[in-house]
Amino acid sequence: MMLEEKNDNLHEADGSNENETQDVSQNENSQIEEPIENNADTTEVSSDDANDVVSETADAIEISPEELEETVVVSDNQKALDAIADSNAEESEDETLKERHEIPMQDYEAMDMESLVAELEKLVTVEKVMSVKDHVEELRTAFLSKYNHFIEEKREEFLAENPDTTEDFHYHLPLKIKFDTLINQYRDKKNTHFKSLQNNLKANLDVRLAIVEELKELINPQENIKDTLKHFNELRERWKNAGPIPRDKYNHVWNNYHFHVENFYDYLHLDREARDLDFKHNLEQKQRIISRVEELVNESDVNKAFRELQDLHKIWKEDIGPVSRDHREVIWNTFSELTKKIHDKRELLFEKQRGTEQENLEKKKDIISKIAELAKEKVEAHSSWQGQIEKVEALRNEFFATGKVPADVNEETWSAFKNAVRDFNALKNSFYKDIKKDQQENLNKKMALVERAKSLKDSEDFGATTPVMKQIQEEWKQIGHVPRKYSDSIWKEFKEACNHYFDKLHAQRNEVNSEELEAFEKKKTYLETIRDFELTGDHKTDLDAIKAHIETWKSYGKVPHARRHIEGKFNKILDALFDKLSLSKKDSEMARFNSRIDQLSSSDDSRKLENEKIFLIRKIEEVQQEIFQLENNIQFFANAKKDNPMVLEVKKNIERHKESLQMWKDKLKQVRNLKTE
Repeated sequence: MMLEEKNDNLHEADGSNENETQDVSQNENSQIEEPIENNADTTEVSSDDANDVVSETADAIEISPEELEETVVVSDNQKALDAIADSNAEESEDETLKERHEIPMQDYEAMDMESLVAELEKLVTVEKVMSVKDHVEELRTAFLSKYNHFIEEKREEFLAENPDTTEDFHYHLPLKIKFDTLINQYRDKKNTHFKSLQNNLKANLDVRLAIVEELKELINPQENIKDTLKHFNELRERWKNAGPIPRDKYNHVWNNYHFHVENFYDYLHLDREARDLDFKHNLEQKQRIISRVEELVNESDVNKAFRELQDLHKIWKEDIGPVSRDHREVIWNTFSELTKKIHDKRELLFEKQRGTEQENLEKKKDIISKIAELAKEKVEAHSSWQGQIEKVEALRNEFFATGKVPADVNEETWSAFKNAVRDFNALKNSFYKDIKKDQQENLNKKMALVERAKSLKDSEDFGATTPVMKQIQEEWKQIGHVPRKYSDSIWKEFKEACNHYFDKLHAQRNEVNSEELEAFEKKKTYLETIRDFELTGDHKTDLDAIKAHIETWKSYGKVPHARRHIEGKFNKILDALFDKLSLSKKDSEMARFNSRIDQLSSSDDSRKLENEKIFLIRKIEEVQQEIFQLENNIQFFANAKKDNPMVLEVKKNIERHKESLQMWKDKLKQVRNLKTE
C-alpha cells in the first residue's frame, strides 16, 4: 500500500495534477524566505531567486525598532553559532583535535626546567600529536624562557670571573639536549601526521562534492520513488563516512548538502505519511537535543558544556534530517538561543580568565619593580650581597610561579623582567670584580705562607721553629678569602705542611717524655685497683684511705698531654667515694676541690691555676652581690612580724649564701697558698 501511494505521488509529480504543480512552484519561490540552519549565504541559489531577494531587500530598507532589536538578537545568536561552527570545522579537518580538551593545560610557567622536560616527554611519547599541540607550544615557550635566562646568568658569571678572556662562552646543559631531542621527535610526528592528513582531505572533499551533485539529481519525476529513497539513504550513509575535509570548505560544503537535503524533503512529492513520520522522528530527536542543551545551560563546567554543545550541533547537522516547515524556524531559533546562552557563559569565563591574567600582570610588574630597586642598592660586603642574591632568587621564583599574563604583553613583561635581573647581575658582578683583585692578593700572601711552612716543616730545631710555625698559622687566619677555585687546594697544601711539622714535634716530645708514659701506665694499672676499693664504714679510716689513694696517684707524676683523660676517670671514682662518706656538703665539696687542685699543682700548668683563681674571685663577687641584694630587700619588711614566712625565707637564703661565700673564700685561700709555695 505504501509503495502504491508513493507511485501515486510520483505520478502526480509527473505533471498530471496542476494544483500540486502550482504548489511546488510556490514553494520554490518561498524557499528563499525560509531560514536555513546555518550561513545561508553559502548555499547555492538560482539567479531568479537572487532577483527576488534583491527586490525584497529594496522594499525593506526602512526597519522598525522592533525589527532592529530582532536583528541584533539574531546577530548575537549568529556569533555563538559561528563559534560552534568554527570549532567543528577545525575538528572536522582533524578528528584527533577532539581529544585535546581532555588533557588539562598545566601552569607551565610555574614549573622548573626539569619538570618541564619530564612533562614534555610524557606528552610526546604517550599522547596523540595533535591533541597536545597547544600544550607543547606553551611548554616550549616556558622552557626556552627559563633556559635563556639561565644561560644569560652563566655567561655573566663567566665574564665576571674572566674579565680579560678572549674565549667564547660555552655552557653544556644535558637537559637542553634532551629537550631538543623531544621537540624534534614531536615535530617529526606532527609532520608525518599532516602529510597523511593532507593526502586524505582533498579526496574526501571530492567525495562530498560528488554526493552533493548526486543529491541535486535526485529530484527526478521520471525515477521510481522507491529507488529514489534508496539512493537518498545511500547518499546520507556515504556522507557520514566520507571523512574529514579542509576546514575552510567545511561550512560551505555542509550548507550545500543540507540545502539539497531539505529540497529533497520539501519539493519531491514523497508519500506524505512516510515524510510526515520522518519529519516527526527528526523533530523528536531535535527536541531531545534541545532538552539536553537546556540542561547544559546550568552545567557548572562551562568548557565541558561547550564541548558537548559542539557535538550536539554536529549531530543536529550530520545525523538528523529536516523537520516540517511549521516547526523548522521555531526549533532552530530555540536551539540557537540556547547556544547563545552557553556561549555567553563561556565568554564570561574567558573574561574572568582575562581578569586573572591582568592580576598576574600586576603581580609580575610589582616583582620586576622590586628587582629593579635591588639593582640600585649599593652593597659593600660579601655577606650583604649574599642576602641580596637570596632576595632576587626568591623574587625570580615568585615571578615564575605567578600564572599567565595577557598574551599581548607577555613578551614585553618577560623583557622587562630580564632587564631588571640583568641590571642586578651587572651591579653584583661589578662588586665581585673589585673584590676579585683583593682575593688575588690574598692568594699571593697565602701562597707565600705555604712556601714558608714547607721550608720549615722538616726543621729539627723545635725550640726556634715552633714559635715561627705558630706565627705563620696566625698570619694565615688574618688573611681574607681567596678565589673559590683555589681555596681548597691551597688550604690542603698549608695544612699538610703544618701537620707534618707538628706531628714530628709531638713525636719528639713523646720520646722525651718517656717518664710521662710510664706514669700513665702506672696510673692505668692503679685505676683498676681503686675501682675495687670498698669503704669500711668508719669515717676517719675511710677518709684517711681515700687521702692515701690520692697521694699515691700524685706520686706517679704527670701523664702525656694527649692522655690526660685518665685524670678524669680517677676524679669520677673519687667523687663516688666522697658521696658514700658521711661528710657534710661543704666538707665533701672541699675534699673534691683539694683533689683537683693537687692535680693542677702537680701538672706545672700555671696558666690553669691562674684561670682557677680568676674564676673563684668572680664567684665570690657574685655571691657578695646577691647577699647585698637580699639584705637590701629585707629592709622593706622592717615593720613586719618576726614570724612572717617571707621574712624567714629571705633570712634563710642570706645564711645559705654566706655559707657559700665562706666556701669560695676558703678555696681561693688554698689556691693562693699554692702559688705562694
